Parts: sequence; C-alpha cells; structure tokens
Amino acid sequence: MTTLEPPVAAKRAPAPPAAKRDRRSWTGWGFIGPFVAVFALVFLAPIAYSIYLSLFRDQLIGGTQFVGLDNYQQALEDDHFWDSLIRVSLFLVVQVPIMLGIALLIALALDSGRLFGKDFFRIAIFLPYAVPSVVATLMWGFMYGTKYGLVGDINSAFGVTLPDPLSTDLVLASIGNIVTWEFIGYNMLIFYSALRVIPLSLYEAAEIDGAGQFRVITAIKLPAIRGALVIATIFSIIGSFQLFNEPAVLRLIARNAITTDFTPNFYTYSLSFNGQQHNYSAAVAIIMGLITMVIAYVVQLRGMRKGA
Repeated sequence: MTTLEPPVAAKRAPAPPAAKRDRRSWTGWGFIGPFVAVFALVFLAPIAYSIYLSLFRDQLIGGTQFVGLDNYQQALEDDHFWDSLIRVSLFLVVQVPIMLGIALLIALALDSGRLFGKDFFRIAIFLPYAVPSVVATLMWGFMYGTKYGLVGDINSAFGVTLPDPLSTDLVLASIGNIVTWEFIGYNMLIFYSALRVIPLSLYEAAEIDGAGQFRVITAIKLPAIRGALVIATIFSIIGSFQLFNEPAVLRLIARNAITTDFTPNFYTYSLSFNGQQHNYSAAVAIIMGLITMVIAYVVQLRGMRKGA
C-alpha cells in the first residue's frame, strides 16, 4: 500500500539583499529628485519666505520687529483691501461666465462638423491667447482712446459721443473685454479637446433613438465634458483673483479710473514697491492666496459631487 506524501511547499524566492533594496529606493529618488528640488525652490521657498515676512513689521523706531498676526489683522480691517477684493469678485462673477459660455458655444460649433473652415476658425480664435497680455492691453488701450484711438475716430467720423471705455464707471468692463478676448481661445481649446474624446458609440446610440442636436448636447456632450468645465472654471477663478497686467498697463492712460488698490494683486504690488511695506504686502498676498485656494477647492468639490 502506497502512502501519499504531503505536497512540497513552494519555495519562496530569496529576499534581495539590503544593499540592493537601498539602491532601488535611491534610484527612485534620483528620478524625482530634480523635480522636488525645483518645486521646493520656486514654490515652497517663496511661500515660506512670504509667511516669514508677514510676521514682522518694519518699525520707525527699533527696526524690524516680530508682530505675530498683527499684519493679518490690519489687512482684514483695511478698506482698500476689501474694496479691491469686492471689485475683483464682481469681475469674476460677470466676466468668467460670459467668457466660458462663449468658449463653450464655439467649441460646440467646431465639434458639430457643420462649420465650414473649422481649422481656420480654431486657429483664429486661439491666436489672441498667443499675444502677450501687456501687448494686448496696449492694443486695446489705444482703441479705447477717445482722443487718438478708435473710439475717438468713430466720434469724429460720425459726429457722435461714445461713452469713454476708460472712465471710472466702464473701466472694469473694458478690462473684462480684454481678458475675454485673450482667453476665449484657451478655454475653447480645453472644451474642444474634451469633446473630441467622447466615444462615437454614444452618438450612434443617440442617432438610433432619434435624438436631435440639442438633446445630444444636453444629454451627451455637456455631461461628458463636466471635468473640463470644472478645470476651466478653476483656472478662470485663479486668473481673476490674480488680475494685474491689464489694470497696471491701463493705469498709464487712465490714472483717475484705476487706482493703486484697483485689484488685490495691484494693491500688493503698490504696497511692496511703491510704499516699501514688504511685510504688510506679504500678509495681504497670503490672505489672497488662502481665499483663492478655498474658492477653487469649493468649486472643484461641487463639480466632482455633481459629476458623481
């Protein structure tokens, strides 16, 4: 009678030597090390230094002294800061939906396949984004001019008096027009790229069901590019709170309409370079960074929740 022998346990591979494991771990750090170094140098270090500066104040007597959170308290009680924040928030609420809405309509028109010469229109609409913002602002500032610009020429040619785009009441809308002209093509490209990766099977199923173009847009295209819409919205929010180049350039020809506290970024720049208040400007910059981060996070969270 034969007896069954117990199965032989599978042999485990010998563990690699400790030296070899150490080499593998260092190899990984070698790949990501350059990025970590650059990230720490150009991102983390400036933030840390700004926080450090914001905790001090340059006193008339005694020099630079540690003041803790006094600069932050001063910023939260500063009417100039709140005026600039309200102004840029109004800019965001009005300009961003208009810009993204136009960019979305253009992207849908290009994706429909019914637009003649879509390659030309795609490049032409994207081209303003390639123009530096300073150059674009100078160009539009010349056109806004009522004496030597396009508005002035129209007034002279037709004997009319158009409203001054650089007046106190209209300058914010004029800046919004410049920013919209600059970034419609950028956002259009984001939306158009997202539309191009939608599976064709969805369109085929919609055609079998007899869905029209409007139904295809609302039931297939818009839900499919929700992520792109959220990303473009977040980028636009960050860009609105960082508004600087346009008012800084236009102030040269509209000093009465654009003050040094027109936007938070412009106010921070004026405090630091014109008022020599480096510590206080660092505190204002940190507060604006936190506000921007919180709003962007809320928008991302709501966009992801709706997409779930």
